[in-house]
Order: sequence, then C-alpha cells, then structure tokens
Amino acid sequence: MSDTPATDTPATDMGLVVVGAAGRMGQTLIRAIHTIRGARVIGAVERADSPHLGKDAGELAGIGRIGVPISADPLPVFARADGVLDFTTPASTVEFAGYAAQARIVHVIGTTGCSAEDNARIEAAARHATIVKSGNMSLGINLLAVLVEQAARALDADDFDIEILEMHHKHKVDAPSGTALLLGEAAATGRGVPLAGNDVRVRDGHTGVRKVGSIGFASLRGGSVVGDHSVILAGTGERITLSHHAEDRAIFARGAVKAALWARGRKPGLYSMRDVLGLS
Repeated sequence: MSDTPATDTPATDMGLVVVGAAGRMGQTLIRAIHTIRGARVIGAVERADSPHLGKDAGELAGIGRIGVPISADPLPVFARADGVLDFTTPASTVEFAGYAAQARIVHVIGTTGCSAEDNARIEAAARHATIVKSGNMSLGINLLAVLVEQAARALDADDFDIEILEMHHKHKVDAPSGTALLLGEAAATGRGVPLAGNDVRVRDGHTGVRKVGSIGFASLRGGSVVGDHSVILAGTGERITLSHHAEDRAIFARGAVKAALWARGRKPGLYSMRDVLGLS
C-alpha cells in the first residue's frame, strides 16, 4: 500500500486502481470514484493490445485530466494502491486476485460468469486479500435478495413455484446473469436447499410437468438494457413478483466504491455486499 498521498488529496483518501479502465464499466467506475469522498483513482489498467494505453484515465472517462495514465502492467499500480475495482472477465479476475493477494490490498469483484474453479482460486486469494465479491453491487438488488430469501422461506414449495427472469443488453456474454444466480441462491437458501441440482436453466421441447421445488431461470438479451430482474413466486390463483430495474451502470459503480471503502482495514477474507450493507 502507498503511504504517500498526492499533495492535493487528504491522506485518508483510499487509492483505487480500476482494471478494464477503458471499457464502459471501467469509465463509469472512474467517474464514480471522482464523485465519492474518501476515494481517488491512482491507477488504471487495460489489456496489452488496448488502443487506449498511455491516455489519461480521467480524460477518457470524461472528467478531465487526473494524471493517471492507462497502463498494461498491473503490478506497479497494485503495489502502491489500497484497493482495486474489477468488473472484467473471469480469467482476468482470477489473475488480479492473485496480484491483490501479493499486495495484500482490497479487491472488489463485480465480474460475473466465474466457474467453480475460478471461485476456488478467488477464495484462496482471500487468505491474503480482503475481497468483496458480488454478482451485483447495487443496494437495491441486495435488498431484493434478502426479500426473496424471506419470501421463499415463508411460502411452501408445494404451493409456490419460483421463476427468475432477467434481461440484459445484447453485448452481455454470460447467462443466466450473475444477479439472477445471486437471486437464485437467495431463493434456495430460503427453501433450505442447494441451488445446484434444483435449478432449471433451459426448457425446450417436451419437458414434462414442472418439478416441485425447482427454481427456474429465463434469460433475455437485446438492445441496451442495463439490467432487469424479476423473481416470480407463482401459486394457485395468485402470483407475487419482486422486481428490480437498473437504469444506469452508475449504481453498480457507486456500490463498488462503497464496498472498497467498507473493506479498507478489514481482515483478509471473502465478503459479500450483504456484509457491506449490514444485511447478512
């Protein structure tokens, strides 16, 4: 960690690195950090083949020069940072988790689509890094997850079926979304069962009747939708729908910065947004 603050920045500010800094989410993170008291951008990282290498991260994000050039080498910036914000790809996130563990800094992970092997490697890194990982960083979604868990616990599986519907923009590459899986885990926890083995990801052809207690997923892709999620609890003669509609990526960025500030100074370990928001 760096103990030397910038001359015009309070010593208490948390120095954050944004990886994937030139992407849509990376730029949103840079703008969010710029507006939140107690945090500042001290590093910006991109792929080695990015056309944006060497550009000022603030200028690219539309906030003016901040004196932080975009680099392809994460090691020097991790070494002088307090934390890293990461909404990249599973392979990159696993690599960054290792670097964060070496530097013993905070690693906030909003990356989705991680495999069981990826998650195991992230958990291993959390022995030395303070990691906050969530399929969704927004306050609203994490509150929704708590409500879904409570509803699933209150409504018997013999009487109510659970279906999770999500829609995202056409460029999203993983399905179901990390948020849908987060909500599915909440529903499964409420029911007291594991999600794996009780989830139905695809229906096609002659599927037969719906299995009692199963948790269904449906994924829609199109246009520029930031993120819509609904959890439907369908009973006989009645239906409950719990929904969240994301209108701006800034909600995820602000949540990630909040998570980083919360995690600063905490013991290494793997935390969630429920921990950050006191909803655990």
